[in-house]
Amino acid sequence: MLGYHVPDPDEAMLISGAKSKDNAPFKVVIGRGSWVVPLFRKVRYLSLAMFEAEIKERCVTKQAIQLEVRAVIAFKVANDTTSIVNAAQRFLSEQEREMSVLTGRIFSGHLRSIVGSMTVEEIIRERQKLADEVLVASKVEMGNIGLWVDSFQIQSIDDGNLGYIQALAAPHNASVQRDAQIAQSQAAQLAAQAEQESLRRQAEYQRETAILRAQYQRDIDKANAEAAQAGPLAEAMAMQEVLEAKAIQARKEAELREQQLQTEVVKPAQAEADRVRILAEAEADRTRIQAAAAASNNRIALDQLLIEQLPEIVKQASNGLANANLTVLNGPDGVSELVNGMVGQGLTVFNSLQKALSSNDSDNAG
Repeated sequence: MLGYHVPDPDEAMLISGAKSKDNAPFKVVIGRGSWVVPLFRKVRYLSLAMFEAEIKERCVTKQAIQLEVRAVIAFKVANDTTSIVNAAQRFLSEQEREMSVLTGRIFSGHLRSIVGSMTVEEIIRERQKLADEVLVASKVEMGNIGLWVDSFQIQSIDDGNLGYIQALAAPHNASVQRDAQIAQSQAAQLAAQAEQESLRRQAEYQRETAILRAQYQRDIDKANAEAAQAGPLAEAMAMQEVLEAKAIQARKEAELREQQLQTEVVKPAQAEADRVRILAEAEADRTRIQAAAAASNNRIALDQLLIEQLPEIVKQASNGLANANLTVLNGPDGVSELVNGMVGQGLTVFNSLQKALSSNDSDNAG
């Protein structure tokens, strides 16, 4: 029966027993499967994975100084058919061990050759150049046996305690130490400056904080003092306003009471007193007129009539004064002046009547 075989992703399947199209000794299949006729075909597998080989070689430099060089080679079987065929024909039986041994020998030979053309100083300073030259020199031989080198790294270079490399490194070490000391001193100086700056800033911050606290406390004390004074001050101002209002009210009440007294007591009393005085003065004038008429013995009847009417005239005047709404400007003196004026008016009326009657008598006699 036919069998279908598939290689792993990192393998090449080798089918022998059939004629290959490219005249290869066997058919190479990568990344796909293939039908294989039993008995007439044989299937083998070649790994395409990565392998490593370490070398440790004593080499002599251009200065005849022995160095021990250690390196690591990373390699694998190349992916093309020709390389797979070449590698399979050489390493298929024991692929890993045989490839590692042969690869190490190839690189060791080229490493000794290239180290012999360089000085210790060049090897130390240009280690990567040494690795690149060994890799280039080995690539052709590695290609002939179907192998591809991914990398070649030199791990260490040692002079076997001769002290040559250490002597070469001494100036550099001294320079490094000197630079390290300088850097350390500078770092210490910078650290001291930073610490001083930090202390200065802390002092400034503390001073500013103290000033701000003092200002805040002063504002707080001022506000507390103003608040403590605000209550009594407001109370005193309110009391003063109350006293002023009470004084104004008392003054208004006194004025009103004075007006009431003037209206209710003083004015009526003064009016009554003036009325009595007017009547008394009228009575006195009537008596005086009667006496004058009796002494003259002339026009007795006419004078008697006028004299009898005079009290009535004065009485009417006094009644009008008592019922009048008087405005007293000068107190009792003003009332007296008003009454005297009315009495004088009464006498004037009396004299006028007397003259009129006398004039009528004269006319009648003629």
